[in-house]
Amino acid sequence: MIGYRQLSWLVVAVAAVLPACGDGDAVDVPPGSGPVSFSVQRVFPNLPAFSQPVALIQAPGDASRWFVVEQAGRVMVFSNNATVSAATEFVNITARVAAGGETGLLGMAFHPDFPGDPRVYLSYTFSDSTLGLVSRISEFTAINGGATLDPTTEQVVMTVQQPETNHNGGGIGFGPDGFLYIGFGDGGGGDDQHGSIGNGQRQSTLLGKMLRIDIAGTNGAFRYQIPLDNPYRGNAFCGDDGTGTLNCPEIYALGFRNPWRWSFDRQTGQLWVADVGQDALEEVDRVVVGGNYGWRCFEGTRNTGMACGSLPNLLPPVAEYGRSLGQSITGGYVYRGTAVPSLVGQYVFGDFLSGKIFSIPAGTQPTMTVSSGFDSGLNISSFGEGNDGELYVVDYGGALYRVSP
Repeated sequence: MIGYRQLSWLVVAVAAVLPACGDGDAVDVPPGSGPVSFSVQRVFPNLPAFSQPVALIQAPGDASRWFVVEQAGRVMVFSNNATVSAATEFVNITARVAAGGETGLLGMAFHPDFPGDPRVYLSYTFSDSTLGLVSRISEFTAINGGATLDPTTEQVVMTVQQPETNHNGGGIGFGPDGFLYIGFGDGGGGDDQHGSIGNGQRQSTLLGKMLRIDIAGTNGAFRYQIPLDNPYRGNAFCGDDGTGTLNCPEIYALGFRNPWRWSFDRQTGQLWVADVGQDALEEVDRVVVGGNYGWRCFEGTRNTGMACGSLPNLLPPVAEYGRSLGQSITGGYVYRGTAVPSLVGQYVFGDFLSGKIFSIPAGTQPTMTVSSGFDSGLNISSFGEGNDGELYVVDYGGALYRVSP
């Protein structure tokens, strides 16, 4: 792993994409889809290195602070000041987090009305005495006017049993509709091996899905309700262990292997999901309610040949890239800032293992093949979006960077 001090200089990035579709015919590319030049610059260099950071977040309407989620179970907070030299604990739940490899504290979401509504949601893996390894979505309450999160206030919202230790997904966030969205991987192992058609296509499990719930109300013992247009609304909830006898009403979209980092376009509300591939292709999906994005029938546009049932209308990715560019996609954001005008309207994302950063036009359709990317030298675990629309890059080694002109 390259240390953060080695990358404190300015690096110019060029992300190029070549349009392609399954039959090899030419595809019209939207204006502004050519290579875009930008840089990544080290920010907050006086802070000590964070420990395996996996998310960078600002609270709604508050640009004065940044929050860094550390995989082992801490959330650190620091002032949004270029010369800041210390971060403090916002919350520490390391004692209850099962962390290591792909497990750990993996996501955080502030209630849209925070701190007026002091609820904050954490997504983490936990060793349950009955179910074994599970993913938890839990609600916590902030105290001291939102200065810290009280770990004793935990209310478990959802529990999903994990048959393996990898492909946990773990991203959570509120959409422009005010509902809480949650991403889970297929349960791990290779080839989505659990069940005759795999978890990605099996609709009676929450694994391999993007979920959407309404935390404004409750339903019996469950601390959420189901939005009116979720595909399987009316069925029994699956949030006590992640499975049901009928199709799970929490499901928003299906057919994912491991949706590691996803986001909403702050201008259009479009949901963008980066789904980690297996043997050949990494993919970017523009996700709609009820959409089926193919896994394990397809890895990107590649037919895997594995049995996955007869579900129709599989939706192809809007972009993909092969092993020459990377092996573990990290989702980013559609850029809506002002610092890099040529990048506005481009979806920016990266690869954890290769460190490459890419950009594609947000209007791209159908599938584009990403042909090259900017080699940042970082282990890109996440991207962050400021309240002002500017983008940041999280290096798993502990440092933070900003996308700059």
